[in-house]
Amino acid sequence: MHFRLLCISLLGLSLNAQAAFSIPGFELVQTAPVETTLSNSDLADPVTVWCQQFDAAKNTIDIAQFYVTSEPGEPLEPVLKHLRQAGERGVKIRFLMDLHGVRMSNEPTLAAIKSIPNLTFQLIDFGKIGGGIVHAKYIVVDGKSAFVGSQNFDWRALKHIHETGLLITDSKIAAQVQAIFNVDWQAQQLLAEGKAVPVLNHQVVAADESQSAYLVASPNAYNPAGVGDSESELPKLLAKAEHEVYITVMTYAPLSYSYKKPAPYYAVIDDAIRAAAQRGVKIHLMISAWNTGKPYIDYLKSLQVLPNIDVKVVTIPEAKQGFIPFARTLHSKTMEIDGKIAWIGTSNWEGGYMNNSRNLELVLQNSAMANRLQQLQLQLWNSVYAAPLDINQEYPNPHPASAN
Repeated sequence: MHFRLLCISLLGLSLNAQAAFSIPGFELVQTAPVETTLSNSDLADPVTVWCQQFDAAKNTIDIAQFYVTSEPGEPLEPVLKHLRQAGERGVKIRFLMDLHGVRMSNEPTLAAIKSIPNLTFQLIDFGKIGGGIVHAKYIVVDGKSAFVGSQNFDWRALKHIHETGLLITDSKIAAQVQAIFNVDWQAQQLLAEGKAVPVLNHQVVAADESQSAYLVASPNAYNPAGVGDSESELPKLLAKAEHEVYITVMTYAPLSYSYKKPAPYYAVIDDAIRAAAQRGVKIHLMISAWNTGKPYIDYLKSLQVLPNIDVKVVTIPEAKQGFIPFARTLHSKTMEIDGKIAWIGTSNWEGGYMNNSRNLELVLQNSAMANRLQQLQLQLWNSVYAAPLDINQEYPNPHPASAN
């Protein structure tokens, strides 16, 4: 356990030191929406973690994001300030963003990032590679430490959205995250030259479950050596569950995230959850109120009627300042199994994420981390913000959520 000094804000205010829950190689990082009762004094916040990572960088910083957006006076501003300071002292920075994220980004933020000294910015059309998007949100510093989590490079993800991530100081895992970035950076360069991006894996790569902590990613075809396939690993872990599973995710459905109508059926995760419940495992599933539109709500109701499955809908109330687009929601992507296994990643639980988009997930076979993650999940599960899904209720179609 150690202490972190929070970043100095643009207003020049210095905040108090904060303890962070950790196990060897990993620290749990949370965003609790302001004006809720969901904060935790023992969990680090991403602004602190990202600023300290940038301050500690000696040679390189690599960042991959779906989109970027900041606002004056909001919490991404100090992050950008510390990133600029790293570039000014000679740290080489590479920033990779998905082409489809441009429409969700604001131009001043893009311009601010591109103006940072020693920073190279590239857009990648991951649809031309895996068929999806770069949905992963991660940072690698000097190839030795990394951050992976649900937090987008978005001021709202640092203040108004329920998010969960991990600071990674385990050198092996950090090196694997670095390898994923290198694969995608090189893929973008090949695309820019009009060349084909080679498939790295023609068969599913199994995760090394002998490790106490391991990284899985998607899509399997473009994972570097040593990184297992997240799409096959998630059902394998659910098949191991014996007693109880807690799942927290923004969107869930046996459908593919797609502009196609109807959306393609995708049963990989849904089948695994139903199979676990059928053999007596208690499944506790929390989803965002953004997940209540049709036909999503119908699939959720079909889970709620089954023995051993409880579904709750999480609604974060509007902030005092008024409506904020694409904010005030549950966006964490976590799972805890039997007090033994913690899953923390970047994928929503529907098709299009673990099969053809770039996403990263950490599996920690550690009871301390699993129990702390369960406590975080139970805090939300037992809060006033989570309500049981009522199979007889007609739920409204939510406002379209671009920040997915």
